Amino acid sequence: MSDQTPGTSDQPPGLADLDALSSKELHDRAMKLARDRRDVGFLWELLRSIPAAAAATGDGERADFDMLHGLSLLEEFTHAGEGELADALRPVYLDYLTRHATPGSSGSS
Repeated sequence: MSDQTPGTSDQPPGLADLDALSSKELHDRAMKLARDRRDVGFLWELLRSIPAAAAATGDGERADFDMLHGLSLLEEFTHAGEGELADALRPVYLDYLTRHATPGSSGSS
């Protein structure tokens, strides 16, 4: 058994380690990891998740607008690491980071 703490350079971060981070930190790590991996699929998944996340925050009008207007999704995408929207997107970031982070590439800044 290793004496090292989870999330150090020889281990990818675990769900508990990641869940302890703020929503903004999760967003930033997931975005960095996606950029490093050139993972357009994750960016598309995030864009598709934004309307549901907006609805989860209680902003039904925003969710309806996002569903109908692709350009507004791009605007939302630029703010997906902020406020209630970031909190609602936590499961997307946690899932991505736990599935794809590798030792030494946890997506940390």
